[in-house]
Amino acid sequence: MAIWIMRLRLAHHLGKKIASLEALKLSSWASSLHPWIPASLASSDDRYASKLVRNPVARYAARRFGSTKAQESVSEVTNGSKQVMDFPGGKVMFIPEMRFLAESPGERISCYRVLDDDGQTISGSSFQEVSKEIALKMYSDMVTLQIMDTIFYEAQRQGRISFYLTSIGEEAINVASAAALTINDIVFPQYREPGVLLWRGFTLQEFANQCFGNKSDYGKGRQMPIHYGSNRLNYFTVSSPIATQIPHAVGAAYSLKMDKKHACAVTYFGDGGTSEGDFHAALNFAAVMEVPIIFFCRNNGWAISTPTTEQFRSDGAVIRGQAYGLRSIRVDGNDALAVYSAVHAAREMAIRESRPILVEALTYRVGHHSTSDDSTKYRPVDEIEHWRTARDPVSRYRKWIERNGWLCDDAESELRSNVRKELLHAIQVAEKMEKPPLAELFTDVYDQVPSNLHEQERLLRETIKQHNGDYPPEVPV
Repeated sequence: MAIWIMRLRLAHHLGKKIASLEALKLSSWASSLHPWIPASLASSDDRYASKLVRNPVARYAARRFGSTKAQESVSEVTNGSKQVMDFPGGKVMFIPEMRFLAESPGERISCYRVLDDDGQTISGSSFQEVSKEIALKMYSDMVTLQIMDTIFYEAQRQGRISFYLTSIGEEAINVASAAALTINDIVFPQYREPGVLLWRGFTLQEFANQCFGNKSDYGKGRQMPIHYGSNRLNYFTVSSPIATQIPHAVGAAYSLKMDKKHACAVTYFGDGGTSEGDFHAALNFAAVMEVPIIFFCRNNGWAISTPTTEQFRSDGAVIRGQAYGLRSIRVDGNDALAVYSAVHAAREMAIRESRPILVEALTYRVGHHSTSDDSTKYRPVDEIEHWRTARDPVSRYRKWIERNGWLCDDAESELRSNVRKELLHAIQVAEKMEKPPLAELFTDVYDQVPSNLHEQERLLRETIKQHNGDYPPEVPV
């Protein structure tokens, strides 16, 4: 091969056009040097021109020395004077006019919707049928999520837990998307999707155990409240850094594809997450590797206090999917039926065609970003109230269920009462339960705890003995 490259360089210095077919017709010795080079070359044979383009050495020569024949082999004249170049990815037509792509389309991308604000099915709308059983469970979980958010938020304000973050206004996104998946689909959440875990069977007691960080918490008290996770339910543990879960989900989807599993990966993130590099790398990776994954963007208009208008100039997130070669859809995130239908269809396409799908749900974060935030400092109060009342996803969905004759006022009252009682009991149990032992701070990272961590544990125990009054007594030492 080295002799071949030297021959090319020598011909270049002699002014030869090595990349042309005539110059590449060096002699039969070339084929003995490398199996890619044929023994005989026929410069007038058009069939050989296409082989040349696939020939690695010829491609190198074409790039290095300016091939004439190779260039001709990737272009053709069509429609009279219009030329088309067969470029990687598809044919590209040449035009004589200089045209710049507009910074944005004239009209914004439309938003898929099934129910209007009054809970009535929009005429002509197409959606996935929902059985009475599934419809009632969706409503029950949406109500449960509302009550859970209210009570846990109050518990934080009372100083009983250190932190909390609500999903108020985004209940339809949580529950309806989860209902369209199966337990075999792997979920990579951000931190505002507890309803997905609730749908899969995570109990109120398990939620309470995590928020209070007791010995029954699967994270052993080492995570902030609301950082849920469950191996049993295929729900990866929440991680605070924004968007880091997105490329992880693509890797999991690639694994599902290699194992030929009839399942997909699903990752949730907010509009703020699309401003992170992880988002862009993940979409490109997923498109190129053609993996079964659903990217679910909760575009609620605000990344904490930063509005979308200060984050990007594109038409939301949905247009970015198209830019990376993903099939995409924009959906009304406050319409449970629309979310359910869109995710149901997205899952079918992702698995059947082994392709990534981007779903952008337009919604609104009615609550504060977290218990550490006061959103009235940067959002008008009347705007928040409008979304809390006129655009509430739970109320809209309830009206649709009532029109179907599946729910009455008595059943509604009983549901809310039972959920409240169960959650308050779960909190009492979780609060009284013993904390994880101190030794758990140093486990679950290494198979065998290294000497430096043993030393840190020893120093910590000595410090606790010296300042015993400064450490919580409920933590077993």
